[in-house]
Amino acid sequence: MDWTSKDQKYVWHPFTQVQTEGRPIPIEHGEGIYLFAADGKKYMDVNSSWWVNLHGHSHPKLVDALKAQLDDLQHVIFAGITHKPASELAEKIANICPPGLDKVFFSDNGSTSIEVAIKIAFQYWHNKGEERRKVIAIEGAYHGDTFGSMSVSERDVFNRPFEPFMFDVEYIEFPNGENDDEVIASFRKLVEQGNVASFVFEPLVQGAAGMRMYNEATLDELISIAQQHKVICVADEVMTGFGRTGTTLAIDQINANPDIICLSKGLTGGYLPMGLSVVSQYLFDEFLHAEKRKGFLHGHSFTGNPLACAVAIASLDLLQEDSTQEAIKRITASHEAFALKYKKAFKHSIRVKGTILAIDLKINNEATGYFNPANSQAYNYFMKKGLIIRPLGNSVFVNPPYCIKSSDLDYIYDTLWEFSEKF
Repeated sequence: MDWTSKDQKYVWHPFTQVQTEGRPIPIEHGEGIYLFAADGKKYMDVNSSWWVNLHGHSHPKLVDALKAQLDDLQHVIFAGITHKPASELAEKIANICPPGLDKVFFSDNGSTSIEVAIKIAFQYWHNKGEERRKVIAIEGAYHGDTFGSMSVSERDVFNRPFEPFMFDVEYIEFPNGENDDEVIASFRKLVEQGNVASFVFEPLVQGAAGMRMYNEATLDELISIAQQHKVICVADEVMTGFGRTGTTLAIDQINANPDIICLSKGLTGGYLPMGLSVVSQYLFDEFLHAEKRKGFLHGHSFTGNPLACAVAIASLDLLQEDSTQEAIKRITASHEAFALKYKKAFKHSIRVKGTILAIDLKINNEATGYFNPANSQAYNYFMKKGLIIRPLGNSVFVNPPYCIKSSDLDYIYDTLWEFSEKF
């Protein structure tokens, strides 16, 4: 039995209706923006392997960082023990976050980084002896697949079987540019009740909702109102972090600072799983107590894994190099030029934020959403063209590794235009 047959027999793939979807493409190796299949065909990794691969596959600096760390320390319990890679990574992360966010809690992925943030917010109020249990989120949100992160996400087909087990959340409407004043007013009314523990949001771009983008000034106002009423603001930068919106963090584009920032995906350049919850000093201080039970009694077996820390350090170093920053600017400018050129010609909605380009395909007047038939039509078309683009329903998006060449971007744009003209 070859390995692809073993996959069919033993593996349960994520976000997949196994009965109706075809066999997965067997990928054997990757280099730069390309993934190479067992049959020799190469595919461009247009969505950066679920938005994680910042610098391309098999990047020598990231591979070397992993190899070097393998010789020293692979893993160790992180309670009562520490190591150099974790300390150095925490310092680097604190330096790219706003002042005052100095404490870094390590976990395993984006969902758990949100879970940690939610638990910190709830326990903060518990430790203070104040009853604040309400959480506010934005309609359309996606924050992960564990129970806490599902609870603060959109209640939809993804989590409907689990909804009876989730805690209640207040949702404000997505600020779409036309209803922003009403959204701000409804948010103010909620926080003025004095029982809101936290406000959890994806800054400027809602990823899984279809790369929906909203105004910087509106987010600034929401955070400011929340903090006036001592509400803990949690920025989910799992997708938007590390240059995706054109700046190192999306919140670099606003004036207000959140109280917790959650990071994952591009954190390690896509090489190993890791999540971080970066926490304000004032929150951390509330957990300092003579009673052990008032500490944050949470952890994961692979918390602070040295290998993941080492490659994350190397990825951050690469991100801060002039060549990478220039690449981010080049991709952003290229996306913007494409959007400007075709905006009037497109019957489809097109928008750009940093290195993210998104198009909402209008096909047969079908409703927008994850189960829009454009999903499979677009996916299959792009795969035949050698492009791995996994649409979010009828929303097709491009967020490539930063090493992509301008000629490759042009090919992507031409293929997007060709496909869109079919409808």
